[in-house]
Amino acid sequence: MKRGFYLIMAAQFFSSLADNALFIAAIALIQQLDGPDWMTPMIKWSFALAYVLLAAFVGAFADSFPKGRVMFATNAVKIIGCLTMFAHASFGLADHHQVYTVCAAYALVGIGAAAYSPAKYGIITELLPPEQLVKGNSWIEGLTVVSIILGVVLGGALISPKVSTWLLSLDLSPGFGPDIQTPAEAAIMVIALVYLVAAFFNLLIPSTGVCYPRQQRNPIRLMRTFGCFVATLWRDKLGQISLAVTTLFWGAGATLQLIVIEWGRVQLGLPLNKASILMGVASVGTILGATLAGKVPLHHALAVLPMGVVMGLVVMLMPLAYEPWFVYALLVAIGGLGGFFVVPMNALLQHRGHVLLSAGHSIAVQNFNEQLNILLMVAVYSLMLGMQIPINTIIIIFGTLVACLMLLIMGWNRHNHRTHPDLDLVIGSRAHGTALRGE
Repeated sequence: MKRGFYLIMAAQFFSSLADNALFIAAIALIQQLDGPDWMTPMIKWSFALAYVLLAAFVGAFADSFPKGRVMFATNAVKIIGCLTMFAHASFGLADHHQVYTVCAAYALVGIGAAAYSPAKYGIITELLPPEQLVKGNSWIEGLTVVSIILGVVLGGALISPKVSTWLLSLDLSPGFGPDIQTPAEAAIMVIALVYLVAAFFNLLIPSTGVCYPRQQRNPIRLMRTFGCFVATLWRDKLGQISLAVTTLFWGAGATLQLIVIEWGRVQLGLPLNKASILMGVASVGTILGATLAGKVPLHHALAVLPMGVVMGLVVMLMPLAYEPWFVYALLVAIGGLGGFFVVPMNALLQHRGHVLLSAGHSIAVQNFNEQLNILLMVAVYSLMLGMQIPINTIIIIFGTLVACLMLLIMGWNRHNHRTHPDLDLVIGSRAHGTALRGE
């Protein structure tokens, strides 16, 4: 791997670490403000909304400048969102309205993340040849999952009584704006420093020398063009399968994060700082699965599809888990199955996107579909919470849905291969932007 690849990994690690720690801090802040239960999933919803609304524009933005500089600028947007959350009480709103400021601040972080993602993944396709994409994705996904683990653990640790008391005793007030008065505010200020570390690594990322044609700037034309890009990937017989799988996985993964926190509170009686550790336990399994998936050749990526069905079935065992060893083993298994089947699918999707479109645009299409599904699944989860459906019933519905949808995708894939027996021969092509050139 090239030196630039490791710098990308470092920048991604710290930026993702801060995103996930800030999510836990935001939940703590909403609880501190006595926000309603449905507001917690709405934080995740507001974050995902930015990906959907900006999808038509961020690909062109990522392909217009050196991607290291794009990552630096968008990480700066995350810092602004983080500081806005810290200053939630400075806008003259009543306590019960300040929860909306917290949600809006995390949405601003989502805007930065939405523009950050096409640059982060797009630069990988610029640095690595097709045969190294699965390995490169395994590294990136594995490190991202590590950052998720450490991020939720860091967020939980920062709001824990012992650590928060120590942080408050240090008087970390920045010298401008409000003083730090609560554990959540102290956590947010520490997380802002993590974003600054990510910014440092972003500045060190070298230019790959890849130049794209001048990007369209008319917003109407960008949206029309983006619609064509979405249709292009969904029409591709390999792209549609990998896009369907990753879309389902990320929607399910975001919802499962929220389910695990609520399940830990209701079934296991855990406070937020300890329930957040359960998310980290599941992510440990994802690392193991992603590591094993790095050994899967790109040509065999579709062979991992059955793991998605198994993951849905294993999720339905959660209502039976009370003993710590069973809880941890189950969460590691769920994470491992998810990591093992999504990494090859992600690599195949990036490969087809690079062949058909461009690095930035293909990742923007992927993010659009994935985050749109997150909006849908999190909204349904919020609705079920609002209807006071028991969490274990929600888990059974969730697991059944994942397993059934994966069975449908597997049938879809078999149909594609029956009608196009030579379909796998195009995997590994070194072509680039063929759909843009009309090939």
